[in-house]
Formats: sequence, C-alpha cells, structure tokens
Amino acid sequence: MIIYIFAILLVIAFLLFILSFFLKDPYRSLKDEIDQLSIQHVKETYQIKKKLKLLEEELLIDEIKLPNDTGLSRPKKKEVHDIIKNQVLLLHKQGLSTEQIAKQSSLLEDEVLAIITASQLKGEKV
Repeated sequence: MIIYIFAILLVIAFLLFILSFFLKDPYRSLKDEIDQLSIQHVKETYQIKKKLKLLEEELLIDEIKLPNDTGLSRPKKKEVHDIIKNQVLLLHKQGLSTEQIAKQSSLLEDEVLAIITASQLKGEKV
C-alpha cells in the first residue's frame, strides 16, 4: 500500500516538474519592465550629464569672451551663491584654513577671504 502511494506521489511530482517548464514565468514581464526602466534611467542620466557639460562649457566661454577692442581676455567676476557662502562660513567656524576651504568649495582663496571678511563686517559671528 505504501509503495503504491509513494509511486503515485512520484509520478505526480514528475508530471508537475515537466509541467513547470511549459508554464509562463509570472515574474518574467516584471523583470523585463524593470530592465527597461533601468535602461531608460541610464539613458536619461547620460543625456542630462551631456547637456550639463554643454551648459558648463557655454558658461565658461561666456566668462572668457574677448572684448572687440583689445586682445586681452577679462574673465567676469562670478557671483558666489548664498549656499556656498554659508558653506564657507561653516567651514571657517570649524577651524579649517582658507586654503582647505577654497579646495572644498571650488573658490579662490581671495574669494574665501572676501566672504569671511564681508561676514565679519556685517557683524556676524565667525
């Protein structure tokens, strides 16, 4: 009796195993959709980086435009954003040197000193 039950269960297991090869994977479409979204995300990121690089180049070219009457280039003085100013002041409060602050904030040391001095003149605690 046990042998018959064991044989029947073995046959059922074998049939289910073979049937599993012919059934559609329910997660296949989900995997494909995730792959498509990942590819689309990578493409969009690449396009954004490419456009950003072009904009940065255009801004750099605009800053170094040559005047028509002289052969010298005069870069425009760039305006430092308030967020960068706050970062500079915070780093200064932490005790970093102007050279270290300039490296971290991508500014010149003169600009860092100007920000700190302007803050001190306004009466802010630095």
